[in-house]
Amino acid sequence: MTIKQKLIEKVKNLLKEKGQKALEIAKQSVLQEKSGYEPINEALRYFMEEIWLDVPHPALLSLACEAVGENPDTTASIGAAITVLAGAADIHDDIIDQSLIKDGKETVFGKFGKDVALLVGDALLFKGLMMLHEACEKLQMNQREEILRLLTQAFFKISGAEAKETGFKGKFDLSAEEYLEIIEDKAAVAEATAKIGAIIGGGTRDEIEALGYYGKTLSVLMTIRDEFIDIFELNEIKNRAENECLPLPILFTFKDSRKRDKIVSLLKEGKLTEKKKNKILDIVMTAVETRELKGKMLSLIKEADQQLKHVKKCKGTLRFILKSILEGLDTSRADF
Repeated sequence: MTIKQKLIEKVKNLLKEKGQKALEIAKQSVLQEKSGYEPINEALRYFMEEIWLDVPHPALLSLACEAVGENPDTTASIGAAITVLAGAADIHDDIIDQSLIKDGKETVFGKFGKDVALLVGDALLFKGLMMLHEACEKLQMNQREEILRLLTQAFFKISGAEAKETGFKGKFDLSAEEYLEIIEDKAAVAEATAKIGAIIGGGTRDEIEALGYYGKTLSVLMTIRDEFIDIFELNEIKNRAENECLPLPILFTFKDSRKRDKIVSLLKEGKLTEKKKNKILDIVMTAVETRELKGKMLSLIKEADQQLKHVKKCKGTLRFILKSILEGLDTSRADF
């Protein structure tokens, strides 16, 4: 394992440590429910036990609470609710994008089909809302109202972003700036999650806003990192070219019309092969436009780091997570 791989693994373990309690509560709460149709139960078990490892949201919630000086364990029940709601959105997103495989595993849509996936997503949505209601009952009225407002706004915002993205499915005329705006809108849940952690912890308005900015920025950076990862995977590029938007590094490279023409030709002429994918990868990873994107990421890291002056604790941990995002982006798939 390289030094870069060790660093990334350390961040993954940190997020798992901070978010695992909420994830376990989410699993137990969902799996105790039984539908009258076994394929739905099977799909729920598959999703919760095999593929849904959403520790970033509850970890961010926990860290934000700790950063304002409160016990992070107080966030576990709301963290569980948020991860169930995020799971519902993820399943519906896979249906829209027709994603059969993600991170090397079949999605619920890929394994059980559209109808079961849609119903499982609906079930998780209802369960998540009930869990959120129960968790908020334990809070003060003003905290409860602000948390519900933040999450309502966030999920409406990502719904709008998803709808906007579907308008560019299979098209190559989406600009890098337009897609970056969609990514930023999709970060609304992470922004709300970090703010909620600070609210539960009794943070000041400056702390709440600073941690919200951090959460949004971290989500944007992690998404861009995933966009880089996707260009190394043949199946991902195939699916994204046909059913989604092209990865952001490719769209940045499209700013050069000659590179755009080369990549579009490789994507459209015949079957996309590993050899063609590697040619696309070489064009993108050596492009000056890709350096521009990495520079954008570095600027975001610096801006988020500046916001940490407003928080009491966990500055070192929050900075460590931020700075790990760029590791491996200049090398091969093996370093991600």
